[in-house]
Amino acid sequence: MKNGIVTLIAALLFSVGSATQAAEATVDAAWARLPAGTNWDGSTTWITPDGKGNVVVLVRVAPYFRVFTRDGVPVRSFGEAGLFDTAHSLSFDAEGNYWVSDSTHHVVKKISPEGKLLMTLGKEGEAGDNATTDRFNQPNHVAFAPNGDIYVSDGYLNARIVQFDRSGKFIRIIGGVQGGAPGQLQVPHGVAIDSQGRILVNDSDNKRVSVFTPEGSFVESWPFPSRGGITVLADDTVYVSDVNEGIVNIVKDGKLLDSIKVDRAHGLGVDVNGDIYVSGASRMTVYKVTRQ
Repeated sequence: MKNGIVTLIAALLFSVGSATQAAEATVDAAWARLPAGTNWDGSTTWITPDGKGNVVVLVRVAPYFRVFTRDGVPVRSFGEAGLFDTAHSLSFDAEGNYWVSDSTHHVVKKISPEGKLLMTLGKEGEAGDNATTDRFNQPNHVAFAPNGDIYVSDGYLNARIVQFDRSGKFIRIIGGVQGGAPGQLQVPHGVAIDSQGRILVNDSDNKRVSVFTPEGSFVESWPFPSRGGITVLADDTVYVSDVNEGIVNIVKDGKLLDSIKVDRAHGLGVDVNGDIYVSGASRMTVYKVTRQ
């Protein structure tokens, strides 16, 4: 790759139960060892580490939460039928609570590690528009600031990020205008907060990541496909997945560092030890990516 930047290419065999290795990364499709005689039974829509040694797969059928060790050993499953209509993404807050976007029911739910419903943002089954402060229209991802502020990517039909304080009180709308011009969003599909408090948005239909100040003013955009997840490490290295191109791009200061090919890369999480986890959504697949 130009300028001496090494591109990580991990060739992937699409069949579950295979692991392929390139020079710099291993993509393991057999990482999660499901109990004998069982399967996912539904779309593995998201995957993310909890930061405490476990990895959680969000599945669109009950039990919605499937918990594994880093080595892929099943720990437990929970989440009773009916809790979600279309579970889409999973994020963890600083207290270890589970936050799930339910796109078709237009809500975001906060669930305790024991499975208790603690908070609901939005109104169940009621859609809002780009100006609404208490309703969403198919929200798809959640992120958090260090002070506990909540950022909801409200993007399948709206075109915005909605910011709340930790108690769920509305603060502001970021974006809110559909289109391809700078500062406009088209199907935002993920949100993350960097160390400067800037708001990074997967502006997926525009095939870019759009960057806003903490106050919501547009700064710049980066030309990376982004219909998937986004996460930022402490050093502001950014990981962006895209389900259509089947890729995880690793970015720093808006510049590409590495790319890893992973089939239908939708859900995305990066562990504290650097391991990357990716879910293939409708493929009913999950992958562990280990960089050398």
